[in-house]
Amino acid sequence: MHLQESGEMYLETIYVLSKKGGSVRSLDVAEYMGFSKPSVSRAVGLLKSGDYITMDKDGSLSLTKSGFEVAHKIYERHTLLTDFLTRIGVSAETAANDACRIEHDISDETFLAIKRHVAENSK
Repeated sequence: MHLQESGEMYLETIYVLSKKGGSVRSLDVAEYMGFSKPSVSRAVGLLKSGDYITMDKDGSLSLTKSGFEVAHKIYERHTLLTDFLTRIGVSAETAANDACRIEHDISDETFLAIKRHVAENSK
């Protein structure tokens, strides 16, 4: 199953919320993203059927191995791109918003080149 940008955003949100500790529920995702509960419920259903997340009997969401891989990749892109853009003079808010758009479309090759550039210029 190929994920669309919205699926990646949901996985990234679950990843971010789970890093804060505690269980992640659909309501937490809805509040964090500013989406309606029915929209999140639909997305959760699609992500479960794609084997990206699981839901336990109490409604807690967990990333599967494949879900974690996608979420971690998108989160790394978001944080690195935000950092890169702020380093070149973009305001923090604009950098975060632009990184959110770019992270889903940038090629692996370009992202790795930016990652290398940031690492080399951080020394």
